[in-house]
Amino acid sequence: MKTKIALLREMGLPRPYTTSKPIEIVEAELSPSASGELLVKLVAAGLCHSDLSVVNGNRPRVMPMALGHEASGIVEAVGPNVTRFQPGDHVVMVFIPSCGHCVPCAEGRPALCEPGAVASGKGELLGGTKHIQFKCEDINHHLGVSAFSTHAVVAQESCVKIDQSIPLETAAVLGCAVLTGVGAVLNSGQLQAGQTCAVVGLGGVGLAALLGALAAGAEKVIAVDINAEKRQFALDLGAHYAIDPSDADATEQLHKIVPGGVDLAVELAGAVPALKFAYDITKRGGQTVTAGLPHPKAELSFPAVSLTAEEKTLKGSYVGSCVPLRDIPRFAKMMVSKQLPVEKLITHRIKLEDVNEGFERLANGEGIRQLIIF
Repeated sequence: MKTKIALLREMGLPRPYTTSKPIEIVEAELSPSASGELLVKLVAAGLCHSDLSVVNGNRPRVMPMALGHEASGIVEAVGPNVTRFQPGDHVVMVFIPSCGHCVPCAEGRPALCEPGAVASGKGELLGGTKHIQFKCEDINHHLGVSAFSTHAVVAQESCVKIDQSIPLETAAVLGCAVLTGVGAVLNSGQLQAGQTCAVVGLGGVGLAALLGALAAGAEKVIAVDINAEKRQFALDLGAHYAIDPSDADATEQLHKIVPGGVDLAVELAGAVPALKFAYDITKRGGQTVTAGLPHPKAELSFPAVSLTAEEKTLKGSYVGSCVPLRDIPRFAKMMVSKQLPVEKLITHRIKLEDVNEGFERLANGEGIRQLIIF
């Protein structure tokens, strides 16, 4: 069958993307689902910095590639041996499929699934298949999803079924922004009611983390970003304080709000200076969690003795340390009950054909979460 895809042939083209147009919208061939795979009609897909980092070359992937990894849709057909889904099911895409058999999966850490990581690195689905062709050339799948497409074939392990009462457009952000941001606070950080939390980096994932901290009952939530509009956005969402980390006295400002530092600092900017700031404002005995993705060659330097003498914890969080089959339905219920008003994060709704403009807006730090509506 035919599907429209967002095709990236070359990483690192110059900005503005409205001029260089690194992404081409083309009509491609989509082969039928293989064993354990689904055909999904996309409803909405979010533009994320993880997509932008492929476009700009910070996160190299095999080319050419059909982009997109955060989405929602409706199952149109199922292949042989599909046990979890049937046509008509509403689903949220998960960009890390979990095989269920490797050591991380067996330990309850499906975000670290080893076969899933290998398949994503090769541009394949979990079962080793590729389903997109354009002009007789195989096109690689982005993180097993390729969500910037009208239709996609995905492994059943790359989807989670949700209740049909949940708005599918809003549900798209559950698959990355909410899993990563809210998960970093509730799962990785284990934030408790009455504790203090700083969120460093206020993109879509960071602001989702902020909503997670508020939902957890944090006594003080401090929003940190160099962008004044995003700081104001965070305050409008309910943050108690906002700090510009580029201020010469930014650390002192934080310590006036929370003497000694915060219980939990969550870094979601994907930049080493932001991670260093998050670590510096964490209290003795506190925890710094990073779910940002800096350039693979970037390195962090800090006094190693602080880990011992101050009993600080520095912890990585991938996909919010989530178990998608557990956490997507959980976060969806919190969304419906307004504990997680994630619909407030959606600032732009665009067409697939406007994806280059959307990525230029994202690179400029404009807006929060942009959704492609199909």
